[in-house]
Amino acid sequence: MARELVWTGFVTLDGVMDSPGGRQEGHPGGGWVFHTEFDPEAFALKGEELEETSALMFGRRSYEAFASVWPGSEDHAAYRDLPKYVVSSTLQPDALVEGWGEQQILRSTEDVAALKQGEGGAVFMHGSGELALRLAEAGLVDRYNLLVFPVLLGEGRTVFSRVQREQRLSLRESAAYGNGVIKAVYDVVR
Repeated sequence: MARELVWTGFVTLDGVMDSPGGRQEGHPGGGWVFHTEFDPEAFALKGEELEETSALMFGRRSYEAFASVWPGSEDHAAYRDLPKYVVSSTLQPDALVEGWGEQQILRSTEDVAALKQGEGGAVFMHGSGELALRLAEAGLVDRYNLLVFPVLLGEGRTVFSRVQREQRLSLRESAAYGNGVIKAVYDVVR
């Protein structure tokens, strides 16, 4: 059985993903998650994900952003020892952060496909919008764990293809919260 590849993230109602680093990370409209009233129940999905995460996957830019914060963050301590895969054609091995568990650089979409055919549990992708889009177009993303925020931006980075094609999804789980956030967990239908 193939490993499941899950993209998880915060999106607006019109599908734009957020970057908690906002403008510093190149997202002109980023940081809107922090403008929504905090409701711990709405973020319970993140804790649930930890229980099934066997490895993490990042694109180069997201890896660099997370690797500068997560290794020393107590909020992300559960991620420290998990294997991490960075998909990049340019990142060099000496750029990997020490003391953040086993890390491996994958150079291509084909490398990701081979990883999925190996043994192990679910691999979760946080951020990494361009990578998620490329892997989804290659048919490698199996599930989307979304927290949809009551925000419309009209434009911005998205993990969803703008190429006209139909991709069917099956709702696995959903919930709505008092702050307007909606949890939507979708399996990709093949």
